Amino acid sequence: MAVPQRRTSKTRRDKRRTHFKLEVPGMVKCEQCGELKLAHHVCKVCGTYKAREIIKQ
Repeated sequence: MAVPQRRTSKTRRDKRRTHFKLEVPGMVKCEQCGELKLAHHVCKVCGTYKAREIIKQ
């Protein structure tokens, strides 16, 4: 079983963790109502996707 020879320093550990972060989801404006919505998803407010009514209001 592999065991580390030396203890990993705080700097080395933190450099490795620089990419472990939360990302904001891609939000875009709805073409119909102007509300913010997730990209490539149906608008929750007006129910349209690519200028077509998907969910009847």
